[in-house]
Amino acid sequence: MLQSFLDKKPLYYTEIDYTRMPRVYEKIKSHMCPSKATNTLGVPKAKIIHLVGTNGKGTTGRFLATALFNIGYKTAHYTSPHILEFNERVWLNGENVSDETLDIAHEILQTILTHEDSNSLSYFEYTTLLAMLVFKECEYIILEAGLGGEYDATAVFDKTLTLVTPIDYDHEAFLGSNIEDIARTKINAIQKNAIISTQKYEKVYKIAKKIADEKKANFFSVDEFINDVDIDKISKISKKLSLALYLEDNLKLSISALKFLDIDYKINDFNNSKLFGRLSKISDNIIVDVGHNPLAASSILKALSPQKYILIYNTYKDKEYKKILEILKPIIFHVEIIDINDDRIESSKLLHLTLKELGIEYNSFNKIDKNMNYLVFGSFMVVEAFLDRYNG
Repeated sequence: MLQSFLDKKPLYYTEIDYTRMPRVYEKIKSHMCPSKATNTLGVPKAKIIHLVGTNGKGTTGRFLATALFNIGYKTAHYTSPHILEFNERVWLNGENVSDETLDIAHEILQTILTHEDSNSLSYFEYTTLLAMLVFKECEYIILEAGLGGEYDATAVFDKTLTLVTPIDYDHEAFLGSNIEDIARTKINAIQKNAIISTQKYEKVYKIAKKIADEKKANFFSVDEFINDVDIDKISKISKKLSLALYLEDNLKLSISALKFLDIDYKINDFNNSKLFGRLSKISDNIIVDVGHNPLAASSILKALSPQKYILIYNTYKDKEYKKILEILKPIIFHVEIIDINDDRIESSKLLHLTLKELGIEYNSFNKIDKNMNYLVFGSFMVVEAFLDRYNG
């Protein structure tokens, strides 16, 4: 029922109406929960932690959501995109919600929205409202921005805290062509309180501080919350979960959120908190990662060097794939291009030219050689296409 409805909506848009979600939400927010004694979200008790940034939103959110749930709170995590099933986006109390739960929420949402609004909302806007209905009984909702921050569908809700993950170049067509514009668009989502993670660009800190001052919001660096005891715990959690170094930074940000909320945590509270698709080892010789920008590529280079891999790859036209491949070149034996049927995928001719320019050998992906190591990287769609063939 829900899936057939969503199949009629495009997953991606060349233009976005940033006024639509606030308009629609303003009309329906009083109907999101039957109780009148609610906040503007329509959720009696929920505290929303909003995640904005370029990389690390998904893993930071899952670390935090899992810890809150294991500590004893009713907790939800809304993340995107998904790899294999839509349900991956809507996590509630330790597991992805069922198709039945989603279909029931879809039926309710259809009674709240007008036919015109239901059809006009984008895929992500509609599913954001859908998730919030599913989450109506939660105490904590971890809400991950899909694109940007200030104008994202997730920005319409009242937030207790905003977490700012590392910001880098991505989605320039929508967010701006320089790091200042990108950072400003993302960080403008903050409301009352914000914690910023370690950043690559010094400009990001200055922009964040300026925006926080203008909004009279409390603004913190992640290191203001992390002491020697936390560092020791992070090391033990990381070892237990076999985390790559860059994932430790995301773990640190999630712990800073717990400390801001004045919630004590134990090492075991992070059990089962790894999010699939982030340097996930699916066999002895295959690693998959859904990263798709230079910052993600740099993190992978640090995590996997000096080991070398056959890179199973493809790319969207709007990604900085030359820079990504240049970064990964030291750990690449050669590239195997996986076929993906999507209009946004770069032409094979241009991708071949780029690989030739970089002096990287390439061919088409056919099958896995059990004697070689593989890294599957390039986007959620690349990982999905690979898993379909690998598991099929």
